[in-house]
Amino acid sequence: MEALIVLAVLALLAIPLLLVVALVMIAGLRRRVAALEQAAATKPAVSTTEPPVAKPVPRPAASAMAEAPAPVAVAPAAPAQPAVPPRRPAPPPPLPPEPALPPLPAEPVLPNVIERAAAAVKRWFTEGNVPVKIGMLVLLAGVAALLKYVSDQGWLVVPIELRLAGITVAALGLLGFGWQQRERRRMFALALQGGAIGVLLLTVFAAFKRYELLNAGFAFGSSIALVAGLCVLAVLQNSRTLAVLGILAGFMAPLWLSTGSGNHVGLFSYYAVLNAGIFAIAWFRPWRALNLLGFAFTFGIGTFWGVLQYRPEQFASTEPFLLLFFAFYLLIPLLYARRQPAARRDLVDGSLVFGTPLVAFSLQAGMLHTQPMTLALCALGLAAIYAVLARALLARASYTVLAQSHAVLAVGFATLAVPLALSARATGAVFALEGAGLAWLGLRQQRWLPQVAGALLQLGAAFAFVVGADYWHDDGRFLLNPTAIGALLLALAGFASASSYQQRSRHDVALVYYLWGLLWWFGGSAHDIARFLPLLSQADALLVLVAVTGWLAAEVQYRRPARALGLTALGMLALAFPVALWQSDAHHQPFAGYGALAWAVFAVLGVRSLLCLRRGEGWVASIAQFLWLLLWPTLVSLLALWGGDAAALAQGWTTLLVALPWLLLAALSLWRWRALSWPLGEAFAGARSPLQTLVFALLGVAWVAALLQPGDAAPLAWLPVLNPAELTQWLGLLLGAYWLYTDEAPIELRKLRVPLLAVVGFVTLTSTVLHGVHHWGGLSWNSRMAHSSLAQTSLTVLWSVLGVIAWVWGSKRGQRVLWMVGAVLMGVVLAKLVLVDRQHLGNLLGIASFIAYGLLCTVVGYLAPAPPAAPSVEKNA
Repeated sequence: MEALIVLAVLALLAIPLLLVVALVMIAGLRRRVAALEQAAATKPAVSTTEPPVAKPVPRPAASAMAEAPAPVAVAPAAPAQPAVPPRRPAPPPPLPPEPALPPLPAEPVLPNVIERAAAAVKRWFTEGNVPVKIGMLVLLAGVAALLKYVSDQGWLVVPIELRLAGITVAALGLLGFGWQQRERRRMFALALQGGAIGVLLLTVFAAFKRYELLNAGFAFGSSIALVAGLCVLAVLQNSRTLAVLGILAGFMAPLWLSTGSGNHVGLFSYYAVLNAGIFAIAWFRPWRALNLLGFAFTFGIGTFWGVLQYRPEQFASTEPFLLLFFAFYLLIPLLYARRQPAARRDLVDGSLVFGTPLVAFSLQAGMLHTQPMTLALCALGLAAIYAVLARALLARASYTVLAQSHAVLAVGFATLAVPLALSARATGAVFALEGAGLAWLGLRQQRWLPQVAGALLQLGAAFAFVVGADYWHDDGRFLLNPTAIGALLLALAGFASASSYQQRSRHDVALVYYLWGLLWWFGGSAHDIARFLPLLSQADALLVLVAVTGWLAAEVQYRRPARALGLTALGMLALAFPVALWQSDAHHQPFAGYGALAWAVFAVLGVRSLLCLRRGEGWVASIAQFLWLLLWPTLVSLLALWGGDAAALAQGWTTLLVALPWLLLAALSLWRWRALSWPLGEAFAGARSPLQTLVFALLGVAWVAALLQPGDAAPLAWLPVLNPAELTQWLGLLLGAYWLYTDEAPIELRKLRVPLLAVVGFVTLTSTVLHGVHHWGGLSWNSRMAHSSLAQTSLTVLWSVLGVIAWVWGSKRGQRVLWMVGAVLMGVVLAKLVLVDRQHLGNLLGIASFIAYGLLCTVVGYLAPAPPAAPSVEKNA
């Protein structure tokens, strides 16, 4: 019985909505009939009862005279003749029929996937050599059936030895056929030879590693023989591709044939044989790719082994191989230059000329890190070797560039011997300044050799500085210690070199030197901050460093404009945001401890930096001021967040305090823009719209956060709208509404401002009702509250009232869209009643929601039963 009553009530509630739909349909039909009648009345009437009469065609006068009867004498009366009827004019010829227009060509219908597939199958069976195609299909089917049969019978069980032997014989046959075809089909033959030897190598690998049919020695020897044969084929056929393939396979062979014994002597002996082969090939062929491949594998795998497995007691068995490999790749660039034509022997393989001593000496330094004097002697020995080579090559005119390269290396290693023998920190800074001087001298003389030497000296100074890291713990004072001063001198050397290159419009090199100097300036100072200052004060000191760095960059940019300087000042402003978060984590808020003093220094230097940036590029200064305006509300919000917790304020008050600086910034951007645009002034006008967009986006985030929080107002009682959390929402909503009606808002948002504000207002009112249910109804603020009868009934009443207001207001004002919004909202409420609220019909709140909706629909049916008429569109006749 209760179910029948519920269905009857729902049917009665659906009557208003059905009436609305019917009225909308009837009104639409009426408008269509009126439009048709108006179109019929304005169309000119065409009579079809009488055919059109052709006008008589006038004739010429002469023709008329000829046709007139001549005068005759009166004759006696003759017998009466029958009267001849008068002659009627001939009817006009019928009008030619209007030519029929040719029918429009139909749009081509593209075939679908199935039709295209069917067409492709049809073409396959009707075009080309059809018998061969069909025969191959039948043959494949027969072979497949045969293979399946013999597999089922167990006839395909062949021993692995025979299978591998068959693969080997087939590969050898391919290798022989490839050698035979080397003259007629060179590319085909080379590919066939390389593939055949690759198959043989894989066969050896499978027989050794997978099936254990070969011992390690035989497998290794076979691999060496195959690699050597491939290299011989490459040299005989002048094929660099085969050589690279062979060397690559040779270097990979110990990896895939490794037994895990860790025999480094055997590994390096094998690599020595391979490098001897590369050296022999370099004697005949100038294949740079092969040389680089051998260098990369030799020293790469050697470094990998040294890092993971080298021990000091292995020095005697490892040092000879390091010297041998160094000798190979010391001489290979000479062979490469010798094989070049006489006019191109100044072509230097820089990767090997400079890479070999640097990598080899680095490995040597790793092996002798406890013997600095021995390492210094090694550096002097290298300097002597390169000096001898430079002296020998200078006597030959075609090797000038290579001789200069060796001379640079001789000077570099001789210079490097000094810090190795003496204190690293004491000599590193001096060499850095010397490198800056060499760079300046090379630019002055327009010679690249001193410039390269200057760069290498600065790199060597940095290396020496890092190597001396063991002595950092001896420093006793903050900033006034050898480490900090050494880092400062390295930074000054980089900045001086950058200035030299900047003055000569070498901006790319200047940028590299500038970033190098900035790294040492900032890194050295930050390192000292971390070493000497307590943890609570490190963030404050870093903020001062950021402010000083940005100010110095802006001052130099003011006098000698450069984009990198402006970007440095800009980056320091951006870095203040994470530093403020670090301060809040260290001492709960940015202004605690020395934070207030640090921010005062930052404010003074920041204003000066903005003033200096005005002369530079406009976009850098605009972004800097943009960040400056965002920084201070961020600090106040962090302070308010801490203050709310410290004062034990309710969550609603904290929300208001955190959002208040952003509300103030939004209001100033709307009504006091000139105050915000200082010091750039009119140059900052283009940033107004982006700034406002970002600020209102942040206020939108605060609005969403207030929706999700309970919004306690303690110690005050909670009141709708008049509570701190909702005041934050409504203030942001009002400011946002005003902004959307200004020209500064993005045009995309201005087009959507009415529906956007309507949705935001609707959600805010819904949130107010739910917060009222929480505070006044005594329900807990969680997801279960929304399922309660009180919350659902409250929402039903609110949405119904809003729907009725939109419905009636739209009807009275003639706003059809508003009326439809109200109708849709009432429909949503009806659906909510049917789907959700019906489960609450057993209590008064559920019943009240149904009754309230019914009454409101009745009121709407009385006040605004039909939608307002659509605005008529006048058409020009």
